[in-house]
Amino acid sequence: MELIFLGTGGAQPTLERSTTCICLVKDGEILMFDAGEGAQISYLKSNLGWNKKMKIFVTHLHGDHCIGVLGFLQTMTLQNRTEPIEIYGPKGIEELIAANTKIMNFGLSFPVLITLVNEGMVVDEEKYQVRACEAEHSVPTFSFLFEEKEKPGTFYPEKANSLGVPKGELWHKLQQGEEVVIENKSIKPSEVTGPKVPGKKIGISGDTRPTKKLEEFFKNCDYLVFDSTFSDDLKEKAVESCHSTAKEAATFAKNVNVSNLILTHFSARYKDEKVLLDEAKTVHDSVIAAKDQLTVKIE
Repeated sequence: MELIFLGTGGAQPTLERSTTCICLVKDGEILMFDAGEGAQISYLKSNLGWNKKMKIFVTHLHGDHCIGVLGFLQTMTLQNRTEPIEIYGPKGIEELIAANTKIMNFGLSFPVLITLVNEGMVVDEEKYQVRACEAEHSVPTFSFLFEEKEKPGTFYPEKANSLGVPKGELWHKLQQGEEVVIENKSIKPSEVTGPKVPGKKIGISGDTRPTKKLEEFFKNCDYLVFDSTFSDDLKEKAVESCHSTAKEAATFAKNVNVSNLILTHFSARYKDEKVLLDEAKTVHDSVIAAKDQLTVKIE
């Protein structure tokens, strides 16, 4: 898996930073979290491809998080996309897309499936799930948590051979966690594999203040991308605008045992994010500041 940051700025884009857009790439599928203005331009630079399986999760209906969805849909049509696209967002997302599509009179070359988000399970796939939690911002906002499901442990060919399992399809089934039958004898995956491997947990905060509710939601994340709009000397402004400071993000991550913290959504006042990164590093041991087109390997 990879996290690819297409936009890392706050409400106002700069020459160095586009507005918010983050892609999680897993097994050829793209899970996009937010799409601010011009997201399709940043996406084009990433070379991710226009016809892949895709889901878009919108945290809230502020322009720097959702307006890019419209341009994205139009560009994908011009690129002759045929695959359906799934969009998940708060109340109003369907109206936003339907009204603008009608007003601008552009047809789509692919189906768009829109689902309103509520707290709890949003997507439950074979290998992962995505859940939502209410965040604290100036409009209704959700944070998202991607949870990879447990993966089968290491496969031991010698154990399979000793049990008489022929190499090929049956080995593959055991590796995928399926039970097989050889001469009326059932063989369980646990007989030929090591312990199951826990899946990765990746949190995307969207715009928010740190809250107790989110502490429980993001507990023990392997990676957490968190709102870090301001430095701590502007904490009062962060509170007023329902954003977080880099130090608050780091304190939050430390308190909930996050392994790796990624700062993003930087105010345009910061020409260099180093001041925010240094602030966070005084609190948390593993912190990076996102940049546009940054790729983080999920290991």
